[in-house]
Parts: sequence; structure tokens; C-alpha cells
Amino acid sequence: MSKKQILVDVEKAIKEKSKKEKPSWLLVRFLKKIAHQDDLNSFLINHPEEEGLEFLEKALTYLNVTLKVEGMDHIPKDKRHIFVSNHPLGGMDGMAMGYFLGRFFDGKVKFMANDLLMHLTPLHSVFIPVNKHGGQVKKIAEIFDETFKSEDQILIYPAGLVSRLQKGRIRDLEWKKTIVTKAKQYERDIVPIYFGARNSWFFYILANIRKILKIKANIEMLFLVDEMYKQKNKTFKAYVGKPISWKSFDKSKSDKAWAAHIKDIVYQLNKDNRAR
Repeated sequence: MSKKQILVDVEKAIKEKSKKEKPSWLLVRFLKKIAHQDDLNSFLINHPEEEGLEFLEKALTYLNVTLKVEGMDHIPKDKRHIFVSNHPLGGMDGMAMGYFLGRFFDGKVKFMANDLLMHLTPLHSVFIPVNKHGGQVKKIAEIFDETFKSEDQILIYPAGLVSRLQKGRIRDLEWKKTIVTKAKQYERDIVPIYFGARNSWFFYILANIRKILKIKANIEMLFLVDEMYKQKNKTFKAYVGKPISWKSFDKSKSDKAWAAHIKDIVYQLNKDNRAR
């Protein structure tokens, strides 16, 4: 892998997303700053060969982040699971939990990433692409199903987006029913995980202001890399619940209702007993 392939180029990414208009230099400069382009490129250049779990390990070491996980003692290694979790951070949580599960299952893990995260080439081997911004839908659907057929463990964030501040509590938005339909289709038990963390108040306030002003573009997402850097030197806790058999998803509830039920189970795992 060449260094040129893995470098983060904010200006190029902006041009690809807004083909009609050339972004102003002021906007580009601002986005480069909040995306920590220089910091990321420095890290990538210093780790040109690492991929997958090895890259994740280096990234977590670089950020001095540690994760303590409780409850994995009742998760059998000889079965295929779908691990589902709340999504409080929008990046760091996926990296930390993905790395932990990867080590626990001897490298056999895949986790979801949208097309923006897929720009991190060294992580392609552990990512399942979820394209929220455009084409190649058929190809991605094929990769999606092939992954569920495989022996890999799968980590999914069913909300699809990072948690938001709602009615005084930091919680995920609605969970998608995909976790239930795929669990039944591929006979995978679901393992609930609560990840204890939160972004800054700035992030949540910005998201709510954007919503009040009825701005459709998720402008708060532009700050997720900056939020990740705010998590440096922290220790997080994750709590793993008992597997939920795919056979339990009967017709007493719709798949959507089952997904909401699993979401409630996840938040009940919060041993810190704090509203997040």
C-alpha cells in the first residue's frame, strides 16, 4: 500500500461531494482544521504498512484510549453472532469495540462503516461498507449478504447515526429492523452491547440547533473527527449482555418492534446508571 493511497485529503473529498460548486478556500481551511487533516496524515504516514486490527491497535495506542469490557464470558466462540451496540461517539466506539472483538475472535470480525469512513484504506479488511451518500448500491448489498453468510462475527450500529440529545438524555435514534431480519435469515443470535461514552455538549447542542432551524444536512457530523480527538487519554467501559436467540423473534412483534425491544435491552445494560 502506498502512502499516497491512504492520505486524507479534505479538499478532494469536498470536491467529490459538491461537483457543481468549487468550495471556498476559507471553508476548506476550516474543514481541514476540524478534520485534523495534518494530524491524521502524520499518523498515516508513520504507519504505512499496518492494516485491519493492527492498524486499529496503533490508532488506539496513538490516542491513548483503553476499553474495559464486561460480560464476554457468556459469549460462545463457536457460534456466529450479530453484535449490536448504541453508537455514542460515531467513530471511536467502533474502533475500540471492533478491535476488542477482533482480538477475542482471532481476527474474524467485520463492522459497519459508511462511505466516508471507507476513505480510511487500511481498515477496508474489517469494514462492511454502508453507502449513505450515493451509488454502487447493488455491489454493497452483495458484500453485505456475503458477510452475513461468512464465519465472521459482525458488529452493527443499528441506529446508523451517532447518538443525539433527546429529552434530556443522550440516546440513539430509531434502530433499524435490519438486525432482526438478518438474524433470522442467517440464523445468527444477537448480542447486545452498551458502550459507555458521550460526545461534547457542543456536538449535541449544534445538532439540536440544526434540527430547530430545519437544516437537513447533518452539519454536526463534520465535527466527528474533532470529537474523536477529544476522547484522547480516556478509558471506556462496555457491558455485554447475554445472546438473544434468533429463534425468539416470532410474529408476536414486527421486526421493527423487535429492534426497538433490543435497543431497550442495550440501555438496561448501563451499569453506570447514568442518563447518556
